[in-house]
Amino acid sequence: MKSFTQNIQVRWSDLDPNGHVRHSVYFDYGAQARIAYLQKQGLGIDWMHRKGIGPVLFREEAQFHRELNAGDQLIIDVQLSGLSNDHRKWSMRHRILRGEEICATLNLDGAWLDLKSRRIAPPPNELVERFEDLQQTEDFQIIAAQKKT
Repeated sequence: MKSFTQNIQVRWSDLDPNGHVRHSVYFDYGAQARIAYLQKQGLGIDWMHRKGIGPVLFREEAQFHRELNAGDQLIIDVQLSGLSNDHRKWSMRHRILRGEEICATLNLDGAWLDLKSRRIAPPPNELVERFEDLQQTEDFQIIAAQKKT
């Protein structure tokens, strides 16, 4: 399993009136790290458009542990915390670190959207392989299929 991290420096525009990072910026950091991972694998935005597939989020939550300030050098990791057997649905966790210190944890649930049918769909094999290759969290779980009602 491969570990992936993205380095980011806190910018002035990331700050709120109190001088620390706005809550919504943490989610932007996570999105940047996820897309950077896919881009590095050759599966970025252009590839997704050609394949007619894109990510969609169902849930995204943050736990804030430490204040971040302008100029802080951050590391955002990308870990897989869940995956359905058909690879349509996935869960991820990002830790936002300043050195060894965990400043925030992001947990999210998502799926792959067929851009033509606008339905959740299994991804192309290239994407399946890259997700299977991604580092898993210690509490990784298989996402069970939901019964249709």
